[in-house]
Amino acid sequence: MQIRLNGQPYTLAESASIVDLLQQLDLTGKRLAVEINEEIIPKSRHAATLLQANDQVEIVHAIGGG
Repeated sequence: MQIRLNGQPYTLAESASIVDLLQQLDLTGKRLAVEINEEIIPKSRHAATLLQANDQVEIVHAIGGG
């Protein structure tokens, strides 16, 4: 299925969850925020949240600093 990932077309398997997407992108265990269709999805819901065709997905890395 096709989604938009950070503004670019991206293809992934049907019934993929946020966790599946993060694994495919080699982002597992990283500090980041995931937004789907302008809604921030808490990390506690990543495994249960399935992506749908044409979803707009934004992944933002958290960067520490001072």
